Amino acid sequence: MDYQRDLNNSRNNQMYYNQLKREDAAKRKRRKKKSFASKEIEINEMVWAPEGYEGIFLFIYILTIPYITGAIFLFFAVAQADFDSFIKLNMTAFFIVWAIGYEIVATILLVSIFIMFLKYDDSK
Repeated sequence: MDYQRDLNNSRNNQMYYNQLKREDAAKRKRRKKKSFASKEIEINEMVWAPEGYEGIFLFIYILTIPYITGAIFLFFAVAQADFDSFIKLNMTAFFIVWAIGYEIVATILLVSIFIMFLKYDDSK
């Protein structure tokens, strides 16, 4: 009697396992593969901003982050971390300092996007 029950139990387990495998295969067929470029991007996940003020904060970030990065670059690369030499630089040329920082930030972003592309796995 125990032998018969074990056989029935084994058969039921095999049927259940095969059913799970068929459902999993069907799900894999239905799921479309997403490319790296077709990923949806939510700006709220990347930029801190209060709800409804994302545009204003993004504009402020676009102005300040490259300028601060350019000023830091000028301090370390041009003035060689000497504050007196840094003060003598013409920091009133906002656009030039901003452009230097913009190039640095853009390079960092492009390298990080390339690294994310290499690490991208569409199996999720």
